[in-house]
Amino acid sequence: MIGDIWLNLPVKSIAKATDFFVHLGFSLNANQSDGKTRACFAIGKKNVVVMLFAEELFQKFTRSNIADAAQSAEILVSIGVESRQEVDDLAQKVVEAGGVLFSAPAESQGWLYGCGFSDLDGHRWNVLFMDMSRLPS
Repeated sequence: MIGDIWLNLPVKSIAKATDFFVHLGFSLNANQSDGKTRACFAIGKKNVVVMLFAEELFQKFTRSNIADAAQSAEILVSIGVESRQEVDDLAQKVVEAGGVLFSAPAESQGWLYGCGFSDLDGHRWNVLFMDMSRLPS
């Protein structure tokens, strides 16, 4: 039985990426972070783990070249929130922390409200509030 899922992402600067995600409200796990080669975060009520690795270390693990996330999307990490206000608040924090909104907060399909952003390394994230009471039947 699968227990946890960890998202592992390469970053150019552990320190800058750590500051960015702490500003967004992600919980840093200091026991699994060293400030130089890796940083570990827990996200959400279910504590999904996001592990950031210095590019050199990530490349050793994957035995693969690192995609240039600024030029192409290698992943879209979606985060569910509980209100439209949380989408707006997170979008504001992204900009304050130096991230880029590639899709400003907006409604879609009559029941979704969300935004899209790129972190400091170009990894793409999606923040969604899903109003299930307005979901078409």
